[in-house]
Amino acid sequence: MAAQLGPNVVLMGDPRVAAVEVRESGESLIDLREYEKIVISPRKSQENPSLGLIRAAVGHKLAAASAGLPDGIRLCVVEAYRPPRLQQFYFDGYRNRLAADAPDRPDDELDMLASRFVSPPLVAPHPSGAAVDLTLVDTDGVELDMGTPVDATPEASDGACYTDAANLTSMARANRRILSVALTAVGLINYPTEWWHWSYGDRYWAMSVQAAHAHYGPVDDPGATR
Repeated sequence: MAAQLGPNVVLMGDPRVAAVEVRESGESLIDLREYEKIVISPRKSQENPSLGLIRAAVGHKLAAASAGLPDGIRLCVVEAYRPPRLQQFYFDGYRNRLAADAPDRPDDELDMLASRFVSPPLVAPHPSGAAVDLTLVDTDGVELDMGTPVDATPEASDGACYTDAANLTSMARANRRILSVALTAVGLINYPTEWWHWSYGDRYWAMSVQAAHAHYGPVDDPGATR
């Protein structure tokens, strides 16, 4: 059984997230490969060739965060933009695994539990180009100890994927702190069930910072905004 979340954590499946208005800015997507100091991991490139794309403002913020890191440490992006169809595929797959493990669990509970790890497609930040999954690497490209791999599930990691998990080494906690300080300083917010997931301008961001509306909605054709 994975560790429990704190009572104040709002999950992506919460109706308050879906209730946030989106006023699409029309801002273009840029390629994070344009930034020399940001590393792009190839691990998901076959299933998602567009993973390096992100809204321009978010990309600029990531570049600023990268510049603020300690010497010898760089940001490594695992996935930014994700097509809506792929978001649906990931959500359905994880939800189906949860349902297979607990066939008597109500549908609404399954939806909420699934949203700890994969955002419901209606509100998902990745398809809007507003979110990035990332970690830290050294100058040789070796990933630092963050406590779990990127994309570790709550079940497999016993909740260590949660940003403020208690079951971490001092090194992993310190490295998460470095990542958090750099990204928070430029205005990104973290999804508390995934230490690696950060965003700006999406519905979850707007709810978290009490913005009047979200800036970015889903992008079906990333080429149309470039």
